[in-house]
Amino acid sequence: QVQLVESGGGLVQPGGSLRLSCGSSGLTLGGYSIGWFRQAPGKEREGISCLGRLGDNTWFADSVKGRFTIFRDNGKNTVYLQMDRLTPEDTGVYSCAAVANNWCTIPYDYMGQGTQVTVSS
Repeated sequence: QVQLVESGGGLVQPGGSLRLSCGSSGLTLGGYSIGWFRQAPGKEREGISCLGRLGDNTWFADSVKGRFTIFRDNGKNTVYLQMDRLTPEDTGVYSCAAVANNWCTIPYDYMGQGTQVTVSS
């Protein structure tokens, strides 16, 4: 069974950092573009980042640009979302999704269940 699994969430103080991981059983993530999404309490899910399949193209939502980075380690079959200078507005459930395309396009082929990130003092 193909699965995307996120990890690395948790509780962090404002100004802190977290690194989220998106791994898979059954998928070779190097063959997919990977998007990260988050859903804040009471809000709709929003796309916040994309890493293209070819590895060079990235995109970030304005709300996270300059604070988040995205990269992949094909040897570990994992895509990472490095989140720095976190604020309470970054609180939410973070999910990754994979699509067999050179860019993040809808619909995605697979999506994980998500990992909770809470930014609070």
